[in-house]
Amino acid sequence: MASGRHVPTLQTQTEECHETSKNTTAERYRRKTSRVPTGGAVPAGGVRRTIRKALPGAEEPISCRIPTFKLNGRYVLCFAGWKEHYSLYPSTDRLIAALQDDLAPYEVNDKGTIRFPHSRPVPVKLIADIAKFRPKEDPERGAMKIRGKAR
Repeated sequence: MASGRHVPTLQTQTEECHETSKNTTAERYRRKTSRVPTGGAVPAGGVRRTIRKALPGAEEPISCRIPTFKLNGRYVLCFAGWKEHYSLYPSTDRLIAALQDDLAPYEVNDKGTIRFPHSRPVPVKLIADIAKFRPKEDPERGAMKIRGKAR
């Protein structure tokens, strides 16, 4: 990296932040965020429900204090709510290229984040497409290229 700044990848984040306590489950997170007004919460469980349906059999650990979906021992997708938006992580160059037209209305940054504003309806089909696409990326490799950064 030109700036010399360490940019953590999903793998290093999950290694550093993975919580194993039984009290840090996705179900606990869901209960907590369902009581919070929209500002800072993921919309009414729609995102989680959509991902669960798209990734049957996925585990739901909490990593870095956000819900994460793990399939076949690999972290596939994370989501979190913020004041003005909710986000899915990580996006890759391949995912962005494959879903370019559908992602056009949303903010996609170079750190692997896709942001969805609270002011718009949950794009259920797009979130399902993202969730189904992620496990297909380099299934044989442990490393992935996230938006131009090798890890």
